[in-house]
Amino acid sequence: MLPDKLSDYRIILASRSPRRQQLLRQAGLKFDVVVKDFDESYPVGLNGEEIARYIAERKAESFRNELNDNEILITADTIVWCDGKVLGKPADINETISMLGIISGNTHEVITGVSIISRKKKVVFSDTSKVVFEALTDEEIRYYAEKFRPLDKAGAYGIQEWIGLVACSRIEGSYFNVVGLPVQKLYNEVKKFVTEENIVQ
Repeated sequence: MLPDKLSDYRIILASRSPRRQQLLRQAGLKFDVVVKDFDESYPVGLNGEEIARYIAERKAESFRNELNDNEILITADTIVWCDGKVLGKPADINETISMLGIISGNTHEVITGVSIISRKKKVVFSDTSKVVFEALTDEEIRYYAEKFRPLDKAGAYGIQEWIGLVACSRIEGSYFNVVGLPVQKLYNEVKKFVTEENIVQ
């Protein structure tokens, strides 16, 4: 079992997201949360997957010199990619309504980049889920934006909330990735990471 293999390590999750924290706990991992302010800008010309990986990796690198030998850090960044554009976290209600109008009746990708690092090793990967939304009325969009105020969520929505129940007709890929973290993939990557670290030691 992975939790047993991690008994000699301190796992650090560098994320304020309560959804990511909950998913990791449900997967049986014990961890500490350590966060810092971070510039999430990225070079022009990157596509969706490249953006998510780039930001996750940069977040991780900002902590590297602070890690001890027995510590493993996990960082992540989730974006919504629709019609060749990034839909990040909305700044206000108006931007929320605008983003929801874009994904209404459309198919978009939810992409999460993840980085796992220690003092000796680094792994960066991503996971993509395709999400199909049925068309929403202006009234429904405004209702969700005002009642749920999803300003902390990429793409201006949470799949686990009302809008996911009434609008999402299909998901291709990991549901939990849409929530905010591809847990199954991360679990296996951490297991592999720890095994290889032990071989190196």
